[in-house]
Amino acid sequence: MADQHPSLALWQTMDTPAYADADGRFAAIGIDIGSTTAKLVVFCDGKLVYSCYERHFSQVRPKTLELLLRVRDMVGDRPVKAAISGSAGFGMADAAGIPFVQEVFATGETVRALEPDTSVVIELGGEDAKVIFFKGGMDERMNGTCAGGTGAFIDQMATLLDVTTEQLDELSLHHTRIYPIASRCGVFAKTDIQPLLNQGAAKENIAASIFAAVASQTIAGLAQGRKIEGKVMFLGGPLYYCKGLRAAFKQALDLNDEYAVFPEYGRLSVALGAAHYATGLSEITSMDALIAGVEASTKIKLEAAHTEPLFASEEEYEDFCNRLQSPCASGFALPRDR
Repeated sequence: MADQHPSLALWQTMDTPAYADADGRFAAIGIDIGSTTAKLVVFCDGKLVYSCYERHFSQVRPKTLELLLRVRDMVGDRPVKAAISGSAGFGMADAAGIPFVQEVFATGETVRALEPDTSVVIELGGEDAKVIFFKGGMDERMNGTCAGGTGAFIDQMATLLDVTTEQLDELSLHHTRIYPIASRCGVFAKTDIQPLLNQGAAKENIAASIFAAVASQTIAGLAQGRKIEGKVMFLGGPLYYCKGLRAAFKQALDLNDEYAVFPEYGRLSVALGAAHYATGLSEITSMDALIAGVEASTKIKLEAAHTEPLFASEEEYEDFCNRLQSPCASGFALPRDR
C-alpha cells in the first residue's frame, strides 16, 4: 500500500508526460537501497500507489527483486521510468542496467519539490548520517567509516539493554535525567553504559541518554561549527520511528514544532527523489524488462579479490614439504594433513 500524505499531493504529476502510452498511462519507480533497508515507491499515472520500507538483511538484489515482483501487476504494461539510489544500490544498478542517482541529489529532489523553504536536512540511516545545508549553496557533510550514532548503533545499544528498538524508544519517553554517553563508537558507549547498569541506573534514563548522545554526535561531528538554523527537516528510518530521538534533536537544537519538520514520508525521501529524478531521464523501460534486469543481476557471481596462492599445485606443496623434511631443514617439519 502507499503512504498517502497531504504534502505529496503537491507532487502529483499534473501533465501527462511524453513517454505515456496511447491511453495516457505511465509509471515512475524509485528504489533506495541503503546499508540495512530497501525502500520502494511506485507512481502510476501521477499518483503514488505503493510504498514500502523493509530490511534486506544484506540480501540486496533478492530483496529488490521481491519488491518489484510484488508491484508487477499494479504497474501492468505501462511504460516505466525507474532509478536506483542508496549506498548499496550502485552495484546493482550497474549490473541490472538501471539508472543510478546519488542519494544526496535524490534527497535534494524531494526537499526542493515538497519543502522548498527547508534550510537544513538531518538524515540518519542504517550505517550513515548526513547533514545537508541548502541555504547559501548546497553543502553536504557525512560521517566517515564508523557507524556510530546511526541506526545500527541504536540497534546495538538496544541489544545491550536487552530490549527491542521499539522498547528502547518507549523507555526513553519516560526518563527523568540524562547521562553523558559516547555515541561515536559502540565500544566507547558500552564502557559508559555498563557501569550505569551495574549501579542500577534506570533503563528509561539510559535510553534517553543514548538518543541524546546520537543527537549531540550528529550535530557536533557533522555540522563542524556551522550553525544549524531555520527550518530543519529530519529524514531517515531512525528519525521516522523513534519519537525519543526526535525529542533529543529538538532539544539539542532548541527547535520548536514550526522549525522542526518530521515528514510522514521521511523514511522514503530518497526513493521519492529517485522516482522524481527518473521522470527526467530519456530511458524508458517496461516492468518485465526491469524485473528481468534485476533477476539477472541476482545470478551474477560476485568475485572477491584474493591474493595469489602460496603453491600453484599439490606437487609444488609436496616438494616444499620434502625440502623441509631434509636434514638441513633446522629439525622441524610441517604437518602433512591439511
